[in-house]
Amino acid sequence: MTDASPGFRTDPTKLLVTVAPTGAETRKADCPQLPTTLDELVDTARRCQAAGAAMIHVHIRDDDHQPTLDLGRLTATVDALHEQTDLVVQLSTGGSVHDPLDRRLKVLDAQPDSCSLTMGTTNFGDDVFSNPWPFITDLYRLSQEREVVPEFELFDLGHVAALHRLLDKFGLPYGGRVHVDLVMGVPGGMPGTADALVAAVNALPGAVTSWSATGIGRSTLAVALAALSKGGHLRVGMEDVLTLAKGVPVEHNEQLVSRVVELGRIAQRTPMTPAEAKELLQVKRR
Repeated sequence: MTDASPGFRTDPTKLLVTVAPTGAETRKADCPQLPTTLDELVDTARRCQAAGAAMIHVHIRDDDHQPTLDLGRLTATVDALHEQTDLVVQLSTGGSVHDPLDRRLKVLDAQPDSCSLTMGTTNFGDDVFSNPWPFITDLYRLSQEREVVPEFELFDLGHVAALHRLLDKFGLPYGGRVHVDLVMGVPGGMPGTADALVAAVNALPGAVTSWSATGIGRSTLAVALAALSKGGHLRVGMEDVLTLAKGVPVEHNEQLVSRVVELGRIAQRTPMTPAEAKELLQVKRR
């Protein structure tokens, strides 16, 4: 493991765009354009890379389009994305809210570049997204051992405090960089507002070297604009929002990527290439 350089700063003119194309909540029957097969996912990844994305946050589905953590499918997905794109491949360790903790730990066996690591339990609509402290620490130490770069997902200010605790106790992640994503607007988490974003960013540990924000549903644009104004990066995708405007459905994740790339252009920021994102996050060369 290498330490982050003292005084490390990201290039303020660059914008890391992450695409989260599928998620685990939306049913294929309700949204036929949702990419749930491997071919659909790879096609989505290629088109989103061309539009300006540099990282992909991946959930997978089975033959019936249901969420799964099947290791064979996860490994095949990581391999296909590495073969056919240059994107940083990040696997979700959250799965669906119903997946058991032991199976979520095994996601790292698929050898992704990065993994999500949620820093606490969250009410998730009518469900509970369980992330008890022992699971968080087990997953973090496993990511260090496997040399996988975590993206710390923060749904609330309590998760920010938990990140301080984790880094103080177990040190820096593999690669020495600390990248977080503020997931905002989930019913049960922090609201998708500029005020909440500023509060969360101001409370981040000093070890954080980069951060992005995700606005769920109708908060997508408000969060994107607030994050750009505060110097953050962005995650978008059909995992998080299914409409471009009221009554206008998203037909392809590429539309969401293109929209924030244009917002970034207005803010005088250019999208990072996958190579620049790999350097930013210090992912393992594979």
